[in-house]
Amino acid sequence: MKLVVDIFLYILIGLSFFCFYRIIRGPSVADRMVGIDIFGILVVGICALLVIKTGRQFLIDIAITWAILSFVGTITLAKYLTGKKLNE
Repeated sequence: MKLVVDIFLYILIGLSFFCFYRIIRGPSVADRMVGIDIFGILVVGICALLVIKTGRQFLIDIAITWAILSFVGTITLAKYLTGKKLNE
């Protein structure tokens, strides 16, 4: 079981480098935001795998917090890109 968790952990870490590439080289702001959003999903997955591997439960709190902040950031950028104010 630990071998499978390690393999998935390395896959998620490898995929995060592709997200960094999209964040840095994205041709538009929307592409960069998609890269940041996917990176947030990968961080949540990495935290979940680390909970399985190490048994430290506080990583679940970090994953939930990261997911909520990522959601709020995505909504904020979507409103900004449509030209609306944040209080609408």
